[in-house]
Amino acid sequence: MSVIGEATLSVFLELLGGKLLDSALNFVADHKQLRPQLKQWQSILPDIQAVLDDAEEKQIKNEGVKKRLEDLQDLAYDVDDILDEFAYEELSLKLNKSQAQVSTSKNSMIPKVKDITARLNSLTTRRSSLGLSEILSQAPTSKGTQPRLQPTSVLDGVVEYVGRQKEKTEMIEFLKGDNSNGVSVLSIVGMGGMGKTTLAQLVYNDATINESFDLKAWVCVSDNFDAIAITKAILQSITSESCDYSNLDLLQVKLKEKLSGKRFLLVLDDIWNENYNDWTILRSPFGAGTHIIVTTRLQIVSSIVDPLKAFHLDKLPDDDCLSIFTQHALKARNFDGHLQFKEIGEKIVRRCNGLPLAAKAIGSMLRTVEYHGKWERIYESEIWNLPEEQCGIIPALRLSYHHLPSYLKRCFAYCSILPKDYEFEEEEIILLWKAEGLLQQKAMPQIKDLGNQYFQDLMSRSFFQTSSEDKSRFVMHDLINDLAQVVAGEVCSKLEGDKKWKFSNRTRHSSYIAGRYDTVKKFEAFDQVNSLRSFLPLMFSSDYYRGPFLTNVVLVDLLPRLGYLRMLSLSGYKITELPDVFENLKHLRYLNFSNTPIKCLPDSLCTLYHLETLLLRRCWKLQRLPSKMENLVNLHYLDIRGARLIERMPFRIDKLTKLQRLTDLIIGEGDGCYIRGLKYLSNLKGDFRLYGLENVNGEDAGEAKLNEKQGIHRLVLHWSEKFEKASRNKEVEEWVLDSLRPPKKLEHLAIHNYGGAKFSTWIADPSFKNMLSLELHDCKNGKSLPSIGRLLLLKDLSISGLDQVHKIGAELFGENQSNAFASLESLCFDNMLNWEEWNLCEDDEQVSKFPSLRKLSIKSCSVLLGRLPTILQSLQTLEICECKRLAVSISSFSSLCELRINGCEELVDEGSLSVQKVTSLKDVSLSNISNFNISAERIMLRFANPETFYIFGWKELGSLSQIGLRLVGHRFIRISEEERLQLEKIPGVEYLNINDCERLNRLPEALHAFPFITSMQLESCSRLVCFAESNFPPALKELWIRNCLNLQYLLLSLERLDIQRCPLLEGCSRGKGQEWSKISHIPFVQIDFELVILRY
Repeated sequence: MSVIGEATLSVFLELLGGKLLDSALNFVADHKQLRPQLKQWQSILPDIQAVLDDAEEKQIKNEGVKKRLEDLQDLAYDVDDILDEFAYEELSLKLNKSQAQVSTSKNSMIPKVKDITARLNSLTTRRSSLGLSEILSQAPTSKGTQPRLQPTSVLDGVVEYVGRQKEKTEMIEFLKGDNSNGVSVLSIVGMGGMGKTTLAQLVYNDATINESFDLKAWVCVSDNFDAIAITKAILQSITSESCDYSNLDLLQVKLKEKLSGKRFLLVLDDIWNENYNDWTILRSPFGAGTHIIVTTRLQIVSSIVDPLKAFHLDKLPDDDCLSIFTQHALKARNFDGHLQFKEIGEKIVRRCNGLPLAAKAIGSMLRTVEYHGKWERIYESEIWNLPEEQCGIIPALRLSYHHLPSYLKRCFAYCSILPKDYEFEEEEIILLWKAEGLLQQKAMPQIKDLGNQYFQDLMSRSFFQTSSEDKSRFVMHDLINDLAQVVAGEVCSKLEGDKKWKFSNRTRHSSYIAGRYDTVKKFEAFDQVNSLRSFLPLMFSSDYYRGPFLTNVVLVDLLPRLGYLRMLSLSGYKITELPDVFENLKHLRYLNFSNTPIKCLPDSLCTLYHLETLLLRRCWKLQRLPSKMENLVNLHYLDIRGARLIERMPFRIDKLTKLQRLTDLIIGEGDGCYIRGLKYLSNLKGDFRLYGLENVNGEDAGEAKLNEKQGIHRLVLHWSEKFEKASRNKEVEEWVLDSLRPPKKLEHLAIHNYGGAKFSTWIADPSFKNMLSLELHDCKNGKSLPSIGRLLLLKDLSISGLDQVHKIGAELFGENQSNAFASLESLCFDNMLNWEEWNLCEDDEQVSKFPSLRKLSIKSCSVLLGRLPTILQSLQTLEICECKRLAVSISSFSSLCELRINGCEELVDEGSLSVQKVTSLKDVSLSNISNFNISAERIMLRFANPETFYIFGWKELGSLSQIGLRLVGHRFIRISEEERLQLEKIPGVEYLNINDCERLNRLPEALHAFPFITSMQLESCSRLVCFAESNFPPALKELWIRNCLNLQYLLLSLERLDIQRCPLLEGCSRGKGQEWSKISHIPFVQIDFELVILRY
């Protein structure tokens, strides 16, 4: 049952008493029929206000109050629609309509206005006739059905947590143990809100667990137990790559390959599925080394997964609940420093009834409350006494909602359209709130970024939580999502699963999960909806790359009927054309066509005078923008990032003075003066990119007043890649760059394809005290670098494609060399074709020029001579690629963990540091090193125990022992292009990859001496003809063979065999040929992606 009173009626009162009604009254001042009607609306306001204060809490218990408030809610929306239409017509008159056209529009609205007046009069003209006072005093309580409470979602990082220490310690001991006989499972069972997910999260993030496992993944399963989606999520988690497979077998093959030889921890959070077969299929790719933690509310699920041990969570003791409560309410472990709250606080904690989520929620709500009477009112609230069965929401969570300010209630209730477990970005939600008019500046007039303040307020009260997988995204706890749905009622509806749904005629906001093919049947739920405001298809991140298709009926038939839409998204759909229907959608504030292959936008879009947000991100086929977009005078946000085919802005931007976010300004040939329009966009903020600067002169650039845009924190200045164009002029481009000095608060700067010979002095001006990153890319004519070392807070510096730079020296560091680059953490050089000398100015070899540097990367600097900086005490990653004349010494790099060398003159480690001060490398990749000048002692110290070791493209190397390299502790080894390489015994290796060894005609006999290899891959060894089991490691279970064109003969005893692109073995896929008998006993055989044998 919805809890709508205060939040909804506040909207009603604000629109009646606000500028929207005043504006409408002025607009119809000379209209004899409309003005008296609107004045009558205004007079009813005090009667509604009289019964507002206690309506929300009381209406939970009374159907009569609920119905009347819902009627008021509908009326409020309808009044808002009419007033918005008046505002639209007023804008139309200012922009292009004649007075006669507007008069016609006014007359057409008379019936609508009269209908509203009649409904208002039927509700009340006096307080008593509204009847709410009498109803509120009545005792009967309405009874509702209890929706099924969903499990919690993943918590964020390390949390302040008490209790469950015994369970945590026991789980960690189980997980650290040996499970060489197969998968081991632990289950956590308990009711919603009891801390199942929190306990799993604490175990998952424990330091000893991180040390014990090579790979980890967390998947929130929830209601929909989809083996394909779950497997995809696991793959994406461990590879950080998108996965386009939709075939479960291919997914499981790939997953098993990735997990081979690895200790892997998987958390499957919130499982409801009770089907044993589904579980066994999902489990099949996992073997020895895999541990699984399952959280569930259902004991039967725990039984099905057959856990090594099930941990049943009961209520927390009051002492633990009290600690949770005080941490969030008072930032303390107890009440010792806040004795005035001790007695009432302990009463509140007892009401939490051992539920940690309730203690956290109520504590967060009281964090800033210092008035004892407020604590008393919370404890005495009637909502506490409502049984959970009545509404399906834990009383503590309902109370947290009740004590939100009204403006936050509306924003929170709107979030009920988000599916459970959906991860969202802060800006994504704020733009939706803005489109629905939920950001009321007068509630917090002193706050500039109101949406951010609202969002952070809800975060601080635990209504939103940070995603554990992506710190830039957020999620609503399942129980919080239930609460949002209850308080929103029928106003917000979402399509879920494959059930047949019909939206209520009260529905104003809708969402649904986009499917692979969204057909007409899916949208039958919209048949009864007449006044929809939000049309929001959503996709989970794991489904993002599927590219859903949308029936054309939605575009041609449904959308034109949804004339009251404020928010419309078709993001992600494979649609190429849009119907010219936007004149019917005059109320739109938000349009999102991102990630669609649309080619152009209809001209009618420029009649959306109320439009505030237009998202066209990654519309990779969009060729142009409409020419009359300057009519969108209310536009706040235009995002065209990734719309690469747009070559110019066919309109002046100086009329779009309300723009706050303009991601890209593209200056076309002949449009250089358009950049002057930036002068009028005083509110620009965030990321901003200027393209086509080769078409701009210095005078126009100066008129842009870029330095006055204090809200811009990231700036990209982009000239054309075509340096050969006759119109390019070095002096003009230097003038332009000088004139585009950014604001001093800038944090990130990138300059691409600049054609000047020298850089502006402002780039290295120390007054840019917030500058964190600088990128100079393909500035082909630049002969020297600015004194970047003067930017004392700079953390990331990337320099690439500066073809005219021959020497880098003292000019880079600036005058005060002792303090240069004090904060720099990442330094990257790439494609510096003529760079020959790096003068490091290291007069004092004991002083590091880069004291904080963690990463140094130098790529494709083929003529660079000399050496690297001597002292880099913080360096952890060193990457050298195609620098064949460079001598690389790692002697003084005591903290080095990752070393990737692909082509250099010499690799040296002279051993100047003691053994105690040097860390062993974790990740090593070596190739084409002319002189490997490292002693045996240093080799054992540096190279003994990397987790990964790649050797490739090193044709001069005959054997590892040739360079004194003895691989002892490695678990994953890849060897490429080493035709003559003789493998020595490497006792610890578990996975071996041999590829691109074109002269290899048989496998080395030494392989049989590798006792722990269980998985092996052979790829692109074109002369390999045959191999027998005697050549293989004794423990080998899985073999992948790819692109071995001449392989004809097999003799194997394995658990899994995967063959791809080996044409002479094609007969095996048909169960024929002489080799078939040698592999037919293997339980799993796949040939060219076709499953031939499956006996698991």
